[in-house]
Amino acid sequence: MDIKTQCQAATKELIEKAKLKKGDVLVVGCSTSEVVGSKIGTNSDPDTAKNIFDGIYSVLEPNGIYLAVQCCEHLNRAIVIERSALPFAEIVNVVPQKKAGGSLATVAYGEFSDPIVVEEIKADAGMDIGDTFIGMHLKKVAVPVRLSTNKIGEAHLTCARVRPKFIGGIRAIYNEELL
Repeated sequence: MDIKTQCQAATKELIEKAKLKKGDVLVVGCSTSEVVGSKIGTNSDPDTAKNIFDGIYSVLEPNGIYLAVQCCEHLNRAIVIERSALPFAEIVNVVPQKKAGGSLATVAYGEFSDPIVVEEIKADAGMDIGDTFIGMHLKKVAVPVRLSTNKIGEAHLTCARVRPKFIGGIRAIYNEELL
């Protein structure tokens, strides 16, 4: 299975398991270096990033789910996202590049119709391709999601969803739809 197809399959499964709906945000962190079998940060690959973006976005966009792409550590893991997802966000002034932001963030910035960069978000689910640590951009409480796809190319794939906090102790009753 090629990388684009792997990304499509993983995204479809994550949408289902995380119960994502229109207007939700999926944050993706990605090391294209890891996807092509190199050490993180050593072999950024724009062509691989384009395949990853196309695979994920082709599933999210028709479902009305926003894609948020995490930049690399050189941009403090800032987020590239469509302005319509965060119309009142405080933006930062940077344009991701291959070696300062990463290939996937660079592709997203070029492909989105009205991209902005923000320092942080609180997303509804996450996809971490190559162990890039997306947890800082998830709402509380993050819960691991196991997918049938556990690698994209050569990179380890980890996914998460969020759920509301449980409050009230042993006498409380919880809404099963929110679990």
